[in-house]
Amino acid sequence: MIGGEHKAKMSLFELGGRKPTTREIALTVKTGGTAALTEADRRADAASYQEVTCRSALNRVKGMPFAWTLNSYRGCTHGCHYCFARRYHAQFEMNAGDEFASVILVKTNVIDVLVRELDRSSWKRERVAVGTATDPYQPIEGHYRLTRRAIEAFARAKTPIGLITKGPMVVRDRDVLLDLTKAAGCTVYMSVPTVDEDAWRSLEPGTAHPLQRLRAVRQLADAGINAGVLMAPIVPGFTSARSKVERTIKAIADHGARFVGCSVMHLQGGTRGHFMNFISREFPAMLPRFERLYAGAYAPAAYREEAQSMVRVLQSRYGVAPRGASSAQPVEVDEVEEVEAEAEQVGFAF
Repeated sequence: MIGGEHKAKMSLFELGGRKPTTREIALTVKTGGTAALTEADRRADAASYQEVTCRSALNRVKGMPFAWTLNSYRGCTHGCHYCFARRYHAQFEMNAGDEFASVILVKTNVIDVLVRELDRSSWKRERVAVGTATDPYQPIEGHYRLTRRAIEAFARAKTPIGLITKGPMVVRDRDVLLDLTKAAGCTVYMSVPTVDEDAWRSLEPGTAHPLQRLRAVRQLADAGINAGVLMAPIVPGFTSARSKVERTIKAIADHGARFVGCSVMHLQGGTRGHFMNFISREFPAMLPRFERLYAGAYAPAAYREEAQSMVRVLQSRYGVAPRGASSAQPVEVDEVEEVEAEAEQVGFAF
């Protein structure tokens, strides 16, 4: 009888050239830690890239504005401390801290699997969200080009997508994004929580400069692609000051974004543990306030509404449409002033 540990070790070394599955990776890490991933390719960015195979490409979801998700990579070298996807790394027996940003799984067969799924007679061409558990344009995409090939497959299959990223590399693919826009529909959501440089450096250590991301939005919009910005998340105490929110929305408007949306940070599972450890280590004076504000996974509803109210006011002031609208909705001046006074009175205090 072969023990589980022995089988896990065999899974990487006796596959006859076949890449391990994500399940085999999880077994290997469970018994030997990430050091057991001896086939992982360590690159100049200090991350290790483990090629894997997947049995399915599209994942069915419920209760969301989209029906399916696609994630060609798992883990992300952007390393954003607030990233909700950190908690998903536990599926592979890896932690939500350093390993999320330093051990990246690459689904090398994902395009072949995706094409088969899109070719099925049962496929209804429902909307697919790309990049819900990883960034499809993190730097390694420049090597593997899985995201570009996926967009090409969606265009051929006339399947609409929404794609979220922090990666300016997305402009490389504006030609195929435009093809998909014409064939079925495509929206690019560029994540720019703030243009404040101190907050950016603290919270998003591996990402491109916020203005570089906004320049990418401009290029996409000029090419005819529906591209806008998600201020996601607004992080209390870092990006929540009214002056920072206003500077960010003004910059978004100045770069021609078709829309802007926002959400306040939430902390669940491994993401919560990682973020609180980050605050304890780097900003210890802020820890008690975060522990009070995040007694649960979400900040209080009243706090979230303050953020959304502030953003609505500033959207109107700078003429940027809300997410989901084709154009900015006109708002009477008296209405703007009334909401603005309320938002400033509470001050979105942290």
